[in-house]
Amino acid sequence: MADQSPPVFADRQEAGRLLAGRLEQFRATDSVVLGLPRGGVPVAFEVAMELDLPLDVIVVRKIGAPSQPEFALGATAEGGVRSVDTGIASRFGMTRGELARLEEREHAEVAARVALFRGDAPLDLTGTTALVVDDGIATGASARVACGVARARGARRVVLAVPVAPGGFAAGDATADDLVTVLGPTDMWAVGRFYRDFTQTPSSTVVDLLARARQR
Repeated sequence: MADQSPPVFADRQEAGRLLAGRLEQFRATDSVVLGLPRGGVPVAFEVAMELDLPLDVIVVRKIGAPSQPEFALGATAEGGVRSVDTGIASRFGMTRGELARLEEREHAEVAARVALFRGDAPLDLTGTTALVVDDGIATGASARVACGVARARGARRVVLAVPVAPGGFAAGDATADDLVTVLGPTDMWAVGRFYRDFTQTPSSTVVDLLARARQR
């Protein structure tokens, strides 16, 4: 019987190198690679190193349903950019007050992570092409908000680049100008399914990779 297992990446580093191969047109241009902490940063680091581009982060926090934290009601990000589906929240029985408190909690975590990972000195994106990189897309909530942040920071063009996204997902679903992927499975239900090693990325690793990119 044929193996029905999906094609997988060894880890985020391999995924990043393969993704960089799909982004050759951006090598040594005015583009900036923007990783989504934490898991997107190892992927973004490989892209930035392979293509000789600067690396920064866009800090986004998914707003998960209280009873199902992995199910995204929306996302919030630095700069006050947010996207929340109040219809889905109401189906989970949440009041507007409960949703507001959940958003406030996640936004506080965004501020803490911005301070930890980058501080108050983001790279200038004015007139650049922003390559927004994560380790994969499930619902697209975080990607949409991240692309909104890139535009708010002045990016001329926004390219969403991920190793794996659902086959029917399009650039417009994330308000990006272009979408670049390595895999586009039709039966996708979890990003981690396409990685042999999908262990959580520690904050210390994010800090280290960003420091290495700046030194380069």
